[in-house]
Formats: sequence, structure tokens, C-alpha cells
Amino acid sequence: MTPSAGRSRRGLWLQVLLPFLLSLFCPALPDQIHYPIPEELDKNTVVGNLAKDLGLSVLDLPARKLRISAEKEYFTVNPVNGDLSVADRIDREQICGKQLQCILDFDIVAENPFNIYHVAVIVQDINDNTPLFKQSKIDLKIGESTKPGTTFPLDPALDSDAGPNSLQRYHLNDNEYFDLTEKQAPDGRKYPELILKHSLDREEYNFHQLVLTAVDGGDPPQSGTTQIQIQVTDANDNPPVFSQDVYRVTLQENVPPGFSVLRVTATDQDEGVNAEVTYSFHNVDEQVEHFFNLDKRTGEITTKANLDFEIANSYTLSIEAKDPGDLASHCSIQVEIIDENDCAPEVIVTSVFAPLPEDSPPGTVIALIKTRDRDSGKNGEVYCEIRGHEEFILKPSLKNYYKLLTDRVLDREEIPEYNITITAIDRGKPPLSSTIRITLHISDVNDNAPVFQQASYIVHIAENNPPGASITQVSAYDPDLGPNGQVSYSIVASDLEPQVLSSYVSVSAHSGVVFAQRAFDHEQLRVFQLTLQARDHGSPALSANVSLRVLVGDRNDNAPRVLYPALAPDGSALFDTVPRAAEPGYLVTKVVAVDADSGHNAWLSYHVLQASDPGLFSLGLRTGEVRTARALGDRDATRQRLLVAVRDGGQPPLSATATLHLIFADSLQEVLPDLSDDPLPSDPQTELQFYLVVALALISVLFLLAVILAIALRLRHSFSSAAWGCFEPGLSFKSGPGVLPSHSEGTLPYSYNVCVASQSAKTEFNFLNVTPKMAPPKDLLCEDASWVPQMNHVHTDVPFVSDTISKQAPPNTDWRFSQAQRPGTSGSQNGDETGTWPNNQFDTEMLQAMILASASEAADGSSTLGGGAGTMGLSARYGPQFTLQHVPDYRQNVYIPGSNATLTNAPGKRDGKAPAGGNGNKKKSGKKEKK
Repeated sequence: MTPSAGRSRRGLWLQVLLPFLLSLFCPALPDQIHYPIPEELDKNTVVGNLAKDLGLSVLDLPARKLRISAEKEYFTVNPVNGDLSVADRIDREQICGKQLQCILDFDIVAENPFNIYHVAVIVQDINDNTPLFKQSKIDLKIGESTKPGTTFPLDPALDSDAGPNSLQRYHLNDNEYFDLTEKQAPDGRKYPELILKHSLDREEYNFHQLVLTAVDGGDPPQSGTTQIQIQVTDANDNPPVFSQDVYRVTLQENVPPGFSVLRVTATDQDEGVNAEVTYSFHNVDEQVEHFFNLDKRTGEITTKANLDFEIANSYTLSIEAKDPGDLASHCSIQVEIIDENDCAPEVIVTSVFAPLPEDSPPGTVIALIKTRDRDSGKNGEVYCEIRGHEEFILKPSLKNYYKLLTDRVLDREEIPEYNITITAIDRGKPPLSSTIRITLHISDVNDNAPVFQQASYIVHIAENNPPGASITQVSAYDPDLGPNGQVSYSIVASDLEPQVLSSYVSVSAHSGVVFAQRAFDHEQLRVFQLTLQARDHGSPALSANVSLRVLVGDRNDNAPRVLYPALAPDGSALFDTVPRAAEPGYLVTKVVAVDADSGHNAWLSYHVLQASDPGLFSLGLRTGEVRTARALGDRDATRQRLLVAVRDGGQPPLSATATLHLIFADSLQEVLPDLSDDPLPSDPQTELQFYLVVALALISVLFLLAVILAIALRLRHSFSSAAWGCFEPGLSFKSGPGVLPSHSEGTLPYSYNVCVASQSAKTEFNFLNVTPKMAPPKDLLCEDASWVPQMNHVHTDVPFVSDTISKQAPPNTDWRFSQAQRPGTSGSQNGDETGTWPNNQFDTEMLQAMILASASEAADGSSTLGGGAGTMGLSARYGPQFTLQHVPDYRQNVYIPGSNATLTNAPGKRDGKAPAGGNGNKKKSGKKEKK
């Protein structure tokens, strides 16, 4: 009992000194915090305050984001106050088994800044397990001849507690024959042995019953009991004997099941049946029976299952050899397991800080990695490496931890995601390895400014564009993501005034389309420059600028403007004088015009539209210079008028006109009277328009009259066709102005009636009735008598005298105009010095109409045209020098067919001279032709 009591006292001292020793040892561990706690604490029990022990401020705890990194989380940390509390049931016997120290290691991870703190929680054992025997009753057979001092090993009691709370001692109830001693196995376990104190006598006592008690060192101590029943048998003098008491064997952990470990042999000196020996396991735990098998007859020990060094590195096998007389002996076999590199290392990622901003500096912690290898020695030494990524490095931390760090600045636009493969390799032979893949996403940072597709933009746009039209579109690219890559456009600078910039152009903030806010005018604004900015929506925002040069192209929207000749301040037209002696090529004047357009649209050309004398002057096509084309003749008018058109080179061309008034004179005083007396002729273009309007009105009136007349004739003909015919119904009647078939140029019109036989195949003049207002009261008859119809077709009420029909007299030789007497452009234009003949078609036609209208009035001297005697009113338009002496006497040329009589003017009506015959007129005509 004394040795047992000593060992108990040593265990008690160890239990008291262990926390103190640990507290002394803990400060020597760098960056490690220790908390001793008893096992089986209630859930949410506070272990300690990490914030206080780590030196962290309670206010900083939310930002530091404390969390536990462990394989199994037995504890939790409060992120608000930093308390470390129990999260799950802690059973020391389940966690650490028979180990003397039970320490739970885990890491506390803190962020901002990143740091790792190692925490060790020492789980102290409490006396929560009672010592238990495997059997509640032990049966022994002991021969009566057994000598005192013989020992009998007994199965030990099992106590799961460790340290002072584990099994400490055995004691046996008081008896006369047996005593108890304690032995310790190589693995440290205590087992009892029964010792025979006195010789047994089967005849006296053949059965003994004892009580064995196992007591632990708890406070209060706990105990367990078993009964020992001993049967005294007859004498078997020699027990089996092993060759040695202890056997030592080494095995590789990879040996297969059924591998022969050892064969033990025990010999018995008895003979016969008493010499037969059987083998069995004695006093072994369940693990031995699980992994090993013992042949009862041969004593051979074989493996039953695969051995694992990581589960147990050694085994103690107790073998009992017994003969039929229940005499037994015991031996111990120590099996050492040799570790093999059969466990690949494990890689555990405890923390991953993802996504990682792309602007993280080198050395930023990405992940915390823990390695573990269940092998021992070199086989359990592990190192890690990264394959294929130079951007990252692994840095060893405390114990078996590694930090995954960045080695350079990352760029999301280049690589947005990394698949990092980490390989853990042990140092065994051959080495084993395992890999793990970490997917790291790179988060975007606004580190890229927008980039325009072009360094600068030049845009051409034609003027007069519609407001709101698209000028161009600029585009910028930003490789960032989300708002960092969304680009908006704006105008930040321009060479236009800031007040008017918005009225000229605008840009769409989303699409970059530049719009014209108004119609551009090339003449006002030919070029302007904008500075466009592309800005992303990041924080802070980044931007880029580009220049946009807008060239406003010209269109032909401005007509030429004549600078010279210009109107006088009073609105009158200016004139240029030309010396009468000007030679051909003489520079008379120059038409000066400008065009606000540019380029080809402003290339001007000069053209003559109208000229009093087209051949007298020449006009430079590009210069606008007016020069004399020939020398001035006597017949050329003193005043000349040129209508000049100035055209530009656009498509379609635009033009302007200028009127040049030129006067041939050697001095200004020479032309002043003409300028004051005679107004300048009106614009022919205006006159032409006026005549066209008048002609259109006359044509409309004549058309209406013709329609009315046709309707009236139709109605009247239906009532009385005889009243309108000149003969019988076989004749058709037509009344109206006409001329004889033998008329020639210059004959005067007169009214007559024409009767045509309806049965005739050709139209002939049958009857002519001169209108009394146009001729003397005589009938003019056709010369041919073949047209006279038969008498039975003639109405009786129509006067007809056959003897009035006579031959037509030959024409008067003075009937026609002379070449000099003909009006218009067909006759000679060489007038005499006393009058001016009109030079254009309209004036000529008007003159002819006036002459014809006054022909009959002049016969009786009743001319009412005005302008005095002998002028027929012509001086009112053509000047005072233009009188009837310039007009031939057409009345002389009116004759009566079949008679030599001619119409003459009343004496003194024309020029106060007696009427002359046709010869006189011919001489006059000859005189004019001579002139």
C-alpha cells in the first residue's frame, strides 16, 4: 500500500503544478494566448475576452471582423465585445483520449489590418468517469499444491479520466490467503496481481470469494469493484513456461491482414494431458483483439486488420499459456509500428479574402492556408508551393500555416480571374502530395480613363443643314466594369463664345452623337473647334478629352451682288460716256460683282442678255470688262443699253443682272441736253412682260367673242339660211376680212364677201362685195366668170347684173412698197437724218397697226391720232422728227379691179401738194431707195 500512496501523492502534486507550469510556459510562446478551462462546460460559457488579451479596442472590433479559423469550432467569438465562449460540448476523453495534456489550438483572424493570433485552450480533466472492470466476476482455478508467493495477474480496471482523476490504486478485501500488488505495463497502465500468501488446502476450503476495488484520484474519489471467485483444484505440479518473459517485434504499418507477427512457445514439464498447453490473450484492450489474432494451439500471432501508425504506434500483447490443470504462465509482447509514408498531406484553406481589389499593393494577404500530414517524422513534414502563377507567393507562418500573398500589382482588365493551384508535398520517400485550387476574383477599380477611338476628329458638314441634324459621333472605350466603365460625353471647351455654344451644337451624353442646333452659314462661320470630354462614373471619375474640328462647307445659296454699276443716290441710273473716236478694244467700263460664297460657287462669269447693238461691244467672260468691238459708225445710235447677267459657278447657278447705259460723246456737256430732255428707254424685259399680259388678255377676249359669234351664227342660220347666203343654197357664204389671191406685201386689208359653189371641187372667188366703209360704193367682181351659177339656183331677191362683170384691170405698178418704205426689220434700216425708225419688233408692229388704223381717216383728212398734221401721232412715240413723210402713201396703191382709178388723199391733207400719179410716188420711192 505504501507505493500506491506515494504514486497518488505525486499525481496530486502534478495536478496542482500543471496549470502553474503552463502559465509560466505560455508567455514564452510568441503571439499565442492560453485559456485553461475544465471540460464539460455549458454552452455559451465565456472563456475569456480576446479584445482585452489581444490589446484591441472594443470600438475597433466591428472593423477588425474577428473570426475563428479551426477544423472544428468548439468556440465562438462575439464580434461586438470580443468574448470567447463555448459553442459545443467539450469532452476531454473524446478529444484527447489518454494524453496527459489536452490542448485545443485554433487561430483568430483579424482584418483591417490583416493579422493572425494563435489561441490555445487547455482542457482540464474533471472526475467524470468511474473506474470500471471489464468483467464483473473473475473466475480462477488454483491447485492446492501452489506454492505461496505465486502471483496471478488480473484484468485491470479502465478509467477514461487522465491525470490525477485517473485510476490510482487497487485494494482487496481482507482475507487470510491472498494479497494484492500493483504492476505497471510498458504503456503506463496499472494492473493488479493476486499473490498467494499461504498454501491452500482443497479439503479445508475448496472455494474462496474476494472483492477487488479500483479507486481513482478524484475529489471525491470514485471506485469500481469486481468479484474474484477462486476454485481450489487438485495438484498439477508443473505449469507451462515461456522461453522469455517479454518479446519485442517491429512491424511496418502497411503489412497486409494475416501477416504473421510472432509465434510464442511455452513448455510444460508434466506429461500426458497435463503437458498440453493452450494460448490466449490475457489482460488486453479491445484494440489488440481488433488488430491481432492468436492461435490457441500453436501460439502464432497474426494481424487481423490493417495497422495504422497514425492510430497507434505500439501495442502490448499479454499472452497466457495454460495446461489442463489450470497451471498458467504469462509473457508480454511489445509490437512497435514503423511509420510509412502512406498519408498524403492535407491542404485546408481557412480564410479567403475575395474578391480582391485590383489596386491591392504587393504583399496583400489573399488566403490563409493550413497543412496537415498524419505521418510522423520526415513523412509528416510538409511544404507548399504555387505552380504557374508568378503573381502570388506563399509565405510560411506559425506552425503549419501559410499565407497566400500578392507579389505584384494585379490588373483586372488584363486577367479578371485567377485559378491558383497550391500543392502540398511531404518529405517522405516517395513523397506524397495533394493539391487545392483557389478561385480568386479580382474586383474592378476605376483605374482606366476612357480612350477615344481617334486622336482627333475632323467633320465636314454642308451649310444650311436642318437644325437637329447629326454631325458626327464620337466614341470612347473604358475597359472598367459597371459604373467605372460607363462613359458620358460633354462639351468642355470651344472657340465659340460660351453664351452661344449651346445654340450651335450639343452632344448626347449617352451615345456621343453631336447634333447641330441650328443651320450653319458658311459665310458667317466657316470652321469651329470643340473639345469633347468622355467621363466615366467611377469614384473618383476619370476623363479624357478629344478635339473635334467642324468644317462648314459652302453651298450656292448666295446670288452674285453687283457693285458697279450702281444706282445713284436718288434712284436714277448712271451712265458711262464713250468717246466717239474709241478704237476697237477700248475699255468702256467694267461690271464689278462679288459673291459671298466661296470656291466654285463664287466663280463668276459675265454674259450679255440684251444689247441695243449686239455687235458694238464685247464683254469679258471672267473679268466683266466692257470693250468696244468695232469703231462707232454714223448709223449707230448715240445712246446704247447693255443688260449684263452675272452668274456664279454653283449648281444650280444663281445670277444677277446689271444695266449699262452708254452714251457716245466726246464731252459731258454734249450729252447733258439729251439726258435732260429724253428719258432713257424703259427696260425691254418689263415691256415684254407687259405685252405678254396684254396679248393674253386679247386672246382670251377674242376666244370668247369667237365662241359667242359661232353660237349666234348657228342660231341665225337655223332660222333663215337664205338671208345670209349670197346666192342659192348651193352656194356657201363667208364674210370677213381677206385679201385677193394676187395680194402682195404691203396691201391694205378690206372687208368683202366670198361666195363659193358647194358643188365645185376647188375653192374659187365667185363674188366680191366690198364693204362700204372700206371702199367706194362699187362692187368688186372676180375676173373669172366661170363661177357664175345657173339661173335656176339664184334667188330672185338677190340683185345681180351680168353686164357689170368685166375684166379686171392690170395692177397698178405703184401698188407695192419700195424697199425703203417697208416697216420693220425686213426693209432697209438706213433712215435719213431727220427721223428714227423703230429698231425692235414690238415697236414695228405698233407702228404698222397705227398706220393701218389711220389709213381710212387719212383719206378724208379726219385723222384723230394726234400729233399735228401729217404726223399721224407718230411723233408722240418716235420723236418730233418722225412725220408722215417717212410713211408711203398707201392710198395711192388702192385700186378698183377693171379700172385705172386709184384712191388719193384730199388736196393739202398730207403735205399741201396736188395729188400726183403713180409715177410721182415711184420717184419718191426711188429717192428713198437711193438714200
